[in-house]
Amino acid sequence: MSAIEKIEEQLASLRIAKRSVLSEEPAYLLDIDVSGSAQSASSRFVAVSCSNKSIRVYNRETLNFLREYSSCPGTLNGVRFARVCDSLVFSACSDGTVKCWDIRLATQKAAQVFSGYPSNVFISFDINCSDLVICAGTEKVETDTFLVFWDARGSTDCASTIREPLGVYSESHNDDVTKICFHPVKPSLVVSGSTDGLVNVFDINKDNEDDALISTCNSDSSVSFIGWSGKDYEQIYCTTHDEGFCWWDLAQLDTEEPIVLLRVLDARDAVCIENGSLNYLVGGIYHEKADRLFLIGGTATGDVHLISCSAAGLGLVGTLAGGHSATVRSFSWNLAEESLLTGGEDAQLLLWRPGAVERSLAKKMPMKIASSVQKRVRVHNSSLKSRKK
Repeated sequence: MSAIEKIEEQLASLRIAKRSVLSEEPAYLLDIDVSGSAQSASSRFVAVSCSNKSIRVYNRETLNFLREYSSCPGTLNGVRFARVCDSLVFSACSDGTVKCWDIRLATQKAAQVFSGYPSNVFISFDINCSDLVICAGTEKVETDTFLVFWDARGSTDCASTIREPLGVYSESHNDDVTKICFHPVKPSLVVSGSTDGLVNVFDINKDNEDDALISTCNSDSSVSFIGWSGKDYEQIYCTTHDEGFCWWDLAQLDTEEPIVLLRVLDARDAVCIENGSLNYLVGGIYHEKADRLFLIGGTATGDVHLISCSAAGLGLVGTLAGGHSATVRSFSWNLAEESLLTGGEDAQLLLWRPGAVERSLAKKMPMKIASSVQKRVRVHNSSLKSRKK
């Protein structure tokens, strides 16, 4: 049995094991992270970034609600656990800070606050694999766009303190920095994506921004998701807000071979789905055992599609139906136990496991949210494709 056939079999066996209880204030679930490594089965917590400007923390096994953090009036964007200490959870804030909470403490107060510069509005961030460096990306303010860096050491201290930046990169993007992703195993490498279409790779061990910039790849569209892939994680990829996909091989930078592995202008047209459709892409994940990059996409009615990537193009592996009732916004795939977490516009957090039986059925509820909270919510265009080919 090939690696793809095994994945197809595992996907076909996924069933809903747990479903989070709808809160009193339903919200879109925009980003998900689990404590510990995605390769580990020992994660204890799930954190979700919500459209109501909050971070919610759940028990990983039961999906029971544990904590909620907010930074009103600021908007929280993205969520990440520290790799070493799984009780620390981070989020970037539109008030120009990155905040860290310790979920062991019964307090809403941040354990650490990483402060940017006065004009900074952070909309993306990540923490590197050694928990030593935080990087956050800003909205464009007048003519300025920044990647801001902090020393994250000492985040386990209980006393709340303000941290000043180590420095900034200001020349490599000229519009909002929508995504930041550190390398999974090399702590000095980071990739950033922007609405300017550029996907930049930096080595932050270098003395200045010019020397740090290893590669600039152009997606020709606003970047919605970025990640690393390949056996040594020497490849990078991105999805775009108009459902495009780009995939590059950094190992070919110093060769005469082409760096582009695949470029798809519109995945909605490129993926053939019998008796169904692909309305949007959510993101991607590299499966180490299968040595294969997968994309997660879906439909406006809540179906989840798993899409395989190869140099020949994109292909549907399988579909998870019957879980969500609206657009799926976020996911986290645990490769160790082949389980999947999904979050959507129906305000539901679902845990899918092979052969699972859902014991308590919460009714799927379609949901409408007032337009005031949609300022930062990505809108997928699922209407007829009108892009120029």
